[in-house]
Parts: sequence; C-alpha cells; structure tokens
Amino acid sequence: MKKFRPALTLPPTIVIYRSSSIVKAVAMPADFALSLQDLAPIAQGTTTPQAMAETVLLAREADRLGYTRLWYAEHHGMPSIASSVPEILIGSAAAATKDIRVGSGGVMLLNHAPLRIAEAYRTLEALHPGRIDLGLGRAPGGDGYAMRALRSGGGEEFSAYLAELMAFDEEGFPADHPFSRVPVSPGGIRLPPKWLLGSSGASAAAAGQIGFGYAFAAHFSHTPAAPAFAAYREAFQRSEHFPEPRTILCLSVICAPTEDEAKFLSASQAVNWARFVTGEQRQLTSPEEALAHKLTPQQQQVIDHQSSLWLVGSPERMAEVITEKAKAAGADEVMVTTTIHSYALRRRSYALLAEALGIAGR
Repeated sequence: MKKFRPALTLPPTIVIYRSSSIVKAVAMPADFALSLQDLAPIAQGTTTPQAMAETVLLAREADRLGYTRLWYAEHHGMPSIASSVPEILIGSAAAATKDIRVGSGGVMLLNHAPLRIAEAYRTLEALHPGRIDLGLGRAPGGDGYAMRALRSGGGEEFSAYLAELMAFDEEGFPADHPFSRVPVSPGGIRLPPKWLLGSSGASAAAAGQIGFGYAFAAHFSHTPAAPAFAAYREAFQRSEHFPEPRTILCLSVICAPTEDEAKFLSASQAVNWARFVTGEQRQLTSPEEALAHKLTPQQQQVIDHQSSLWLVGSPERMAEVITEKAKAAGADEVMVTTTIHSYALRRRSYALLAEALGIAGR
C-alpha cells in the first residue's frame, strides 16, 4: 500500500467539503438507509483475481458494518472495471454474507434476452431468498463497439424488453403468444424486488406506475433528483414488493480521516475519469501517478464539469453533506460508490462513513 503524501500538489479543480465549525462528537443515526455500489475496480498493479477477491472482502465488511444493500453495475469494455456480469458477483457476495441485500444496479436490460434475466435472477432468489434485488437500466454499459458485440437493442426497445421480462415472471403472455409456451426455469419462484434506474428523471413516473423501486444516479448526473423522486411518488401504484414508494439516491463519496488525505486519494478517480471520457482507457491509477499526469485541456474540462458531483472530505463533513443531499432530494436511502486505488483504504472509507452516519453495528 502506498503511503499518504500530503506534501504533493493537489489539482485545484477537485472539490473538497471542509468541516463546519461545530461537529458532533458522537455520530447520530441517519434517518435514511445507507447502501453501497461496487464497480469491482481493477487497480493498476493488481490482478483481476485480486480484484475479484476484493469484492468478497468488501461485501463481508459492508455486511458487518450494517449497510442495507450492495449492488453491482454492469459495464463492458472498460479495463478499470470488472463488474461485467453482475449476477455472478451477486451470487458470490450473497454466499459470503448473512444479512445485507445484494443485487444489480443495474442489469442493462437491452443487452440481454428478457428470458435470460428472468432465469438468472429467479435462480439467485431461490439460492438466497429475500436478499436479492433486480435493478434494471436502459443504458448500454459500454461504448458503441461493445453494444454491437453484445447485440444490444436500441433505447426505444426498452419498454418492450421490460414488458416481456414482467410477462415471463408473471406468466402474463396471451394464450396465442408463442412465448406463452415457454416455462421460466427454475419454476416455483418469482423474481426479487425490481428497481428502475434513472439519471434524468425520464423514467421516474414509469417506475411508479409499475410499482418498482426507483434509484437515481446522482453520482454521475447533474440533473436534480428531487423532481424525479416527486414524479415517481405521484405516479406510484403499490405492488407485491413495494406497498409504498421507495427511492435511492446514488452518490460518489471518498472519505478519509483528514480532508487533505481524502483529496489526495480522489486524484485517482478524477484523472481516470478524464482519461476514460477522452478515450484513454486504463486500469485505475494510483494517486501519485494521477497527480503526475499532465492533463490535456479537454481532460481538464472533464474534471471541471464533473468534480462537483464527487463528494470528498472527512467523515464528519461527509456525513453532513450526505444527510443534506438526502433530505433535499427526499431520498429514503443513500447508495454510496467509492473509487480509491487502494482496496484497503476504500474499505476504510466505507467504514468511516458507517461510523459517522451512525449505522455501524446497528
């Protein structure tokens, strides 16, 4: 593990949230649930098997700390991310934990035949009853080349794919439909609770109308979440798994004992994101290498645009900021994603947040 070197010059565009003048010495329990998303990052200098082993270590730590749920997002063609097949990671994490819910955040439905998703998540629900979530998104999870390789459907087909998935699960095809003859295996089990993922608010009302949970990707979207959550609640119709509306606000957070260390660690995320957006895909670099990288003007613009969404700071301040954002959005739950080069320090970040928000051990 590389040592923290606060003397290094830090990029001025990385936003840091400084502690307020008065900080409570004892953490107060948050009035919202706290969850996490794991993209299974592959840090430079490590191997893919090491990254996979880390997903289990993080799952066990999150379970011990009292996080509500752990989700994996489907991504393709990205050297820095190993979460291309969420259902395998879900099964591995669920087998290694006891209480935490584990699911997809999300499955990119247009990349798959709906029957295949119905089979996979019924299998997971049968193996781990009451602990699986099925989060669904319309984004491809990769670039145009990955979409072609996956035979991904177009965005306009999402509603049809979703209707087909629900019909398979509910045996809702008309008798004269050819798929009515296709029994979903395994039988005798239903899909776990379903969530719709959004980043613009366009799908919020639809999620409410069909009685799904709704998660908003504020960790990469500048669109305010509050109007989307309001539209979702206004349109909500109760369902088997959701007698009441349920919202998740997804945030990007890096937490360390001091503000300077948190900002130092955040350099990896900032520079890798800028490189990714400008076509320089690579494994997650260390903060030292990130700080030594000479940004192009375009990469600097990427960081300037995105940095306001990256919450970086001490545990006390991060607890304050997360609580403020959850309250402003009207979120029932906050899901945190953390990008740090060191796996141990990433686990520490989640532990510091759990303690600061008062969920650890409860």
